[in-house]
Amino acid sequence: MLTIPAVGWSPDTRALRILDQRLLPTQEVVRDLQRLPEILDAIRTLAVRGAPAIGVAAAIGLAVALEQESDGAGDIARRLLPDYAAHLIAARPTAVNLAWAVERMVRCAALVTDDALLDRLRVEAEVIRQEDVAMCSAIGRHGLSLIPDGARVLTHCNAGALATAGIGTALAPVYTAHAAGRLVTVYADETRPLRQGARLTAWELSRAGINVTVLPDGAAASLLALQQIDLVIVGADRITANGDVANKVGTYGVALAAKAHGIPFYVAAPWSTIDPATPTGRDIIIEYRDRDELGELPPGVSAWNPAFDVTPRHLVTAYLTDRGLVSPPFTLSVS
Repeated sequence: MLTIPAVGWSPDTRALRILDQRLLPTQEVVRDLQRLPEILDAIRTLAVRGAPAIGVAAAIGLAVALEQESDGAGDIARRLLPDYAAHLIAARPTAVNLAWAVERMVRCAALVTDDALLDRLRVEAEVIRQEDVAMCSAIGRHGLSLIPDGARVLTHCNAGALATAGIGTALAPVYTAHAAGRLVTVYADETRPLRQGARLTAWELSRAGINVTVLPDGAAASLLALQQIDLVIVGADRITANGDVANKVGTYGVALAAKAHGIPFYVAAPWSTIDPATPTGRDIIIEYRDRDELGELPPGVSAWNPAFDVTPRHLVTAYLTDRGLVSPPFTLSVS
């Protein structure tokens, strides 16, 4: 597993510490962030990424940025809180965990006096981080039965340790199976245009001693057709009330191919990723990225570069959460 956490506190707990994922796999650079503009930049530019990880980053970042800017004065921090929270929520609109974590911090602040505000926000941010670690472990335990010895798993983008404060969501069952002594082979879609599969998934799995093979996104359907895959597991940035799933663009095509060839398609995510306030995938706000991410294009040529797509519920075999394998309607209360 990773020797450097993807997201957490600096050793003196005065900053948000991240492993800068823009530089992987060639450089491992840790950054300590204290001020809101640099925290927002890290989230927007994918220095820290993955729905659970950016939720943790936002919680810790909000606590340390308010403390830094207010110089420890609770009354000043309270005045700054609404604006800071709004900027963080707007940084990446598709991933529900970001807004969930920030709104939880805001609710926490409403329950305490100014004198206790900054200390209480620190405590709440740490609870959110610890819950994320426990959530990952729970997903791994619940998903262990999906990964028999010799399993061949296809995944898209990165939903491993780099995307969380723990061992990941989609990759949590893989890590748990590996720890149990089972042989697992992961096929990681390259995940264009930023190559999170090739750069990040392959990096962390190879460090953990797990067999991993990278393939171009366009080859996934052919691999599924050859019956070279036993199951597909992907993460999620938002799961709607009816079970539609927003995840990294290209997920929808993998789900279609898996359905066509009779391969189970699982979505792994914390319960907090289920958003009962969003009825269907048509209601999800999709983030669009800059044309520059697609590489050098001829002058005057425009680009359509969505960061996410929506996979309809009927293509999902089941949802693997920290509460177990579930299917909609999601009747348990969301907290």
